[in-house]
Amino acid sequence: MNSKKPYLVVVLIQTIFCGYFLLSKVAFDRGLNTFVFTVYRQAAATFFLLPFSLIFEWKNAPRLSFTILCKIFLFSLFGITSTLNIYGMGLNYATPTLAAAGSNCVPAITFFFALLLREETVKIGTIPGNAKVAGIVACMGGAATLAFYKGPQLRPLFHLFKIKGHQAHGTNGKTWIKGCFLLLTSNSLYALSLVLQVRLIKTYPAKLLLTNLLCFTSAIQGFAIAIVVERDSNEWKLDWNVKLLAIAYAGFVVMGVSYYLQTWIIEKKGSVFMAMSSPLGLIITIFCSSFFLGDITYLGSILGGILLVGGLYSVLWGKSKEQMLNNKNNMKSTAEKELVIRVEQINGS
Repeated sequence: MNSKKPYLVVVLIQTIFCGYFLLSKVAFDRGLNTFVFTVYRQAAATFFLLPFSLIFEWKNAPRLSFTILCKIFLFSLFGITSTLNIYGMGLNYATPTLAAAGSNCVPAITFFFALLLREETVKIGTIPGNAKVAGIVACMGGAATLAFYKGPQLRPLFHLFKIKGHQAHGTNGKTWIKGCFLLLTSNSLYALSLVLQVRLIKTYPAKLLLTNLLCFTSAIQGFAIAIVVERDSNEWKLDWNVKLLAIAYAGFVVMGVSYYLQTWIIEKKGSVFMAMSSPLGLIITIFCSSFFLGDITYLGSILGGILLVGGLYSVLWGKSKEQMLNNKNNMKSTAEKELVIRVEQINGS
């Protein structure tokens, strides 16, 4: 069961993200300011995680040095605050399906950043190495297809219900491209944060407390940005509606629960493993946005998604094959060393 736990956890994470895509899009359509949304959701996550951090990790947590605090501030600024604000702007111009499809660029971008930081390698000329390169190219093609080709509309035959205020119609070409660009920028920052998070966890291994500190820091940063961008006090008022539900879900469930689960997955399996689970989120989101909200899915989104998923698993296959070869070589090298030691012992006796 323990061997299956990481796979069950990533399924749960992607299901949580699907709900986030749908609820946040509906809330934005209802007039929720994206910068205000970031502040409230991070504040909600901070208060949600605070008692757990104090109870389970505060006494045994490592000391917070000035260097670690600086790393947390910078990681929060670029990996969380900027990512969330840019994502919100992008989703205003796009659909939940496009947001989920765009997130499938994350594994290829993550691998690219990991390659630059020498956490991953590519052996050009070998089958696994070529598979990695082909996968990255396929992901780039999928992203281009999403941005520049919409194609015919694929309307759902029926849907369960449509939330009042949600816009199920498509967007024009310029708006669509703008949404794609913003979502791609957000995903790139997120991918870089996945790679850097591995190093941050090694520096400060108290995962729950680290997540809490990141949420608190990003809430402060988001507030500083929001009061400059949005000065209308009415934008900060909340009622008992889908806006409050989206904030509570994003803060308590997405940032409070899934972010901790991501930290656990990255520690156990690495950043690339976490990123490779995103195609499942696309499938769940396409189904839910069409069935529950009556969203229109474009042929370009399907074709781009297929290219992205194919590229992702090409990279994953290449990575797994290289790992198998490395394990065999390590076993062979260990066996040869043991043989040399035994020969030397026999000769010595």
